[in-house]
Amino acid sequence: MGISRATYYYKSSRGEGQLLKEIDLRDWIELIHSEFPGYGYRRIQKHLLREGYIVNTKRIRRIMNQYGLFCCYKKLWKSRGQALGKKLTYPNEIRGIKLTGPNQVWATDFTYIKLLREYIYVSAVLDVYTRKIVGWSVSKDSSHKFCLDALEVAVKNYKPPKGIIHHSDRGVQYCCEAYVDYLQKNNFKISMSQPATPEENAYIESFFKTMKREEVYVKNYKTMNDVLNNLPKFIDEIYNEKRLHSALGYMPPKEFESEVMMLKTAKRPVQKLYGYAV
Repeated sequence: MGISRATYYYKSSRGEGQLLKEIDLRDWIELIHSEFPGYGYRRIQKHLLREGYIVNTKRIRRIMNQYGLFCCYKKLWKSRGQALGKKLTYPNEIRGIKLTGPNQVWATDFTYIKLLREYIYVSAVLDVYTRKIVGWSVSKDSSHKFCLDALEVAVKNYKPPKGIIHHSDRGVQYCCEAYVDYLQKNNFKISMSQPATPEENAYIESFFKTMKREEVYVKNYKTMNDVLNNLPKFIDEIYNEKRLHSALGYMPPKEFESEVMMLKTAKRPVQKLYGYAV
C-alpha cells in the first residue's frame, strides 16, 4: 500500500469518520454559517460530527479566525456600567485613613434573618468613628430600594457634609445605577471593598454579628411581628444608647458621639479621644 504499518492503523482507528482537507473544512463551515449564523465553533464541531466528520475544535477555531468566519452574536465584554458610559464600581478609599470625628466615613451592608416561614433582610448604615447606626431598614426582598431607604434615613437625620465617604462591598445593590446616582447627587465620595474581602467592611459586619447573637438568636425571632416589635428597640435604644463598645473605651456610641461633639465645641483636639486609623 506504500504506507507504514503505524499510519495504516492510525487512520483505521478513526472508524467511519472522514478526514477533511483545509479548504473543504472552510467550505463546510461557510455552508453551515449561511444557514446558522449564530453558530460558534462548538456547535459547528457538533454539526460536523452529526454529518460524519471528526474535526478538532481547535482546528475549527483556527480556520474560523483565519478566514473571518465569526458568530453573529457580539459579546458584551464591558461591564454594565461601562456599557452605559457610567462608573459603577470604585476602589477602597478608607484603607489606612485616619479618622478624627463622626460623619467622615459611613459603612453599609445588609444581612438576612431566617424566620419560621420566610427570610427578611436588614440594611444598616454605620458611622465608623462613633460605631453608631445612623440609618437602617427592613424588607422582605433584597433589592437596592430597601438599601437606599436606610441611606435616605441616615441622610435625612444627620445631613452629612460634602465629601463624606460611603463605604460598601460590591454587591449589586450598591453598584446599581440608581444607588450610585443617589450617592453622587448627595456629594458622597464612593468607596468599595475588593471582591471576596469581607474584612474590608468589617465594621458593619461586626454590628450584624452583635445584632444576631445578642438579639435575634436570644429572642428566637420567628415572625415578622417579632422583627418589627423588637429590632427597633435593640438598634435605637440598646445598641446606640446603652451597649458598651470596647472600641470606644467601653462607652455607648451615642455617649461617645456626644463627648466628641463637646470636645469640638470646646475646641479641644479630638485626636486625644480615640483618633485611629481604619
